[in-house]
Amino acid sequence: MSTPMKKTKPVFSVHPVSRRQFATSVGAGLLLSPFLRLGPERVAHAAAKKSKRLLLFCTMGTNPPMWTPTGVSGEAITTFSKMTEPLAAIKDSIVLVEGMPTGNISDGHGAPDGLTGMGFGYYNGALKVSVDQFVASKLGGLGINRPIASLLLGANTSAGSNTLFYGGSSNGGNNLPTIGSPQSAFTTVFGGALPTGVSANSLLKRRQSTLDIIKGEINALKGTLGSVQKAKLDTNLESIRQLENKLSAMVMPAGGMCTKPATPGADSTFTYMDGLDGVKANAVHLDIIANAFACDITRVAAIQFGNDQKFMVNLPGRLPYDDQHGGFIHSGASSNYKNLVEFERYLSEQFVAVVNKLKTLADPEDASKTLFDTTLIAWCRDMGDAVAHDQKSMRFVLASGAGGYLKTAAGGRYIKSSERHERILLNLIDAMGITSFAGFGDPGLPTKTPLANIAAA
Repeated sequence: MSTPMKKTKPVFSVHPVSRRQFATSVGAGLLLSPFLRLGPERVAHAAAKKSKRLLLFCTMGTNPPMWTPTGVSGEAITTFSKMTEPLAAIKDSIVLVEGMPTGNISDGHGAPDGLTGMGFGYYNGALKVSVDQFVASKLGGLGINRPIASLLLGANTSAGSNTLFYGGSSNGGNNLPTIGSPQSAFTTVFGGALPTGVSANSLLKRRQSTLDIIKGEINALKGTLGSVQKAKLDTNLESIRQLENKLSAMVMPAGGMCTKPATPGADSTFTYMDGLDGVKANAVHLDIIANAFACDITRVAAIQFGNDQKFMVNLPGRLPYDDQHGGFIHSGASSNYKNLVEFERYLSEQFVAVVNKLKTLADPEDASKTLFDTTLIAWCRDMGDAVAHDQKSMRFVLASGAGGYLKTAAGGRYIKSSERHERILLNLIDAMGITSFAGFGDPGLPTKTPLANIAAA
């Protein structure tokens, strides 16, 4: 005679219930999981004026007197220098910073100070990590994982010289390479099964449909639970209703979409004078970065123009084909650095161009915002004075969009500070919502806080 089986209530893994856990317990939740992460992250960013993305625009040092604005009233820029004049097109979104020394002001070529805060010297066993790698690692620790943790691009950065990027504990604090080939960069970012031409509106509709499925599963599940668990699921259901309301209020910015850019030609199509045309290649790299942000493939990206020793510049009709360092900088005194000024103007134009590109693309998690609204861009350099080869006065151009991290002004802001330049790097970390700076920079830095008066209140 068989023993009657005792009836038991079905057991569900709903204690404690969270949107993230629920997404892993039902099939439809898998489709929704990126959107479920959107809710709390969006609220946090909006409340604290934080950025979701960091883009580093990296070049050599320059000639400081020619870079400094020629007209300043307090913090207001009244007249840009000829070098930085193109930045006036986005002046309401930028902050220019200079005067900040590194901890090793005599460091010159190949020094890691620029993005790590540490020079050639010994730092009590601390490993050199550049700000991009530190941020990428911390985001991963916060559960913000993307297919590419950090995207480092840039033509002509090798040839026995250093980039500005260092890996910290991931590679023993050693220098990191960039991807120089546009075709290789494209394949790295878009070589997977990424849909092309997916507009943000289409993505929102798909997520709305998925929300309907999730609500149906929640309601079905509620019928099998007791009052306590039902109350917890009601909390999740209310969160989904709030997400629906936010979805319905989203407006798609003109032209914004996650789109795979055109496939670059073979490297041979970028060749000039038996070498890679760095100017032409980096224009493609900037477009790849913007679209990688739009498709949420990465949250941290950087581009570098040449290395600390050399960058061959090919701008026909505008500049002679020459090396930025050996030609424009060290051979420029006889013409009052005419070619260096013109090349710095070109770099300023490229900085403006990437800002304008991000303004046309929607934030993939919030189509009511553009990518520029949720990105912090920082123009960083390996040296302060490239003519004198010193780091007595490092300089930055910072840019962020509406409601972003920076305190901005209609005419542009100018800050001159004698504080250590590492404190601006701490601003970049702070902008990404990372509150602990342990493990970054010089362990002996007296004031381990972001520079005041940079972030918006």
